[in-house]
Amino acid sequence: MELLIRRQTGSLPSLDARRTLTGPMQALLRHEGIGEDVEVSVLLCDDAFIRTLNAAHRGVDGPTDVLSFAQEDPRLLGDIVISLETAARQARAAGWSAASEVALLATHGLLHLLGHDDETPAGAALMRDKSARALAEAGVAPPETDAHPFFARFEDG
Repeated sequence: MELLIRRQTGSLPSLDARRTLTGPMQALLRHEGIGEDVEVSVLLCDDAFIRTLNAAHRGVDGPTDVLSFAQEDPRLLGDIVISLETAARQARAAGWSAASEVALLATHGLLHLLGHDDETPAGAALMRDKSARALAEAGVAPPETDAHPFFARFEDG
């Protein structure tokens, strides 16, 4: 996988993005049967920037943790935008590292690029399980399910 990482300028939390993102994203692609000849772009930004995108593309006037923009080209999977400010808040609330949170958000965004949807409880549970498996393979232990909004907000089903 070719991983293009861009970072918005400004005072964003520090993060070794390449180390944080590569392992979980490659594990997820392997699990999904996707070869190495694909490209994904990740933009790490602040809440103000992702709020603008969220309003323009989803009609929601507020920041979110991650947005995904799929491409039509099967080699160019698309773009993932992650708010480092939201990721840091969610990590603190869940009691795990910001790097682990960003890795989770990247796998979640990548699943959306691959066509997965979390609009139903069953779809959300499937995405949660796929993300957790990729994180575990990359050495990122997920928090207790009731301690994290991503894992806790959906009922299995």
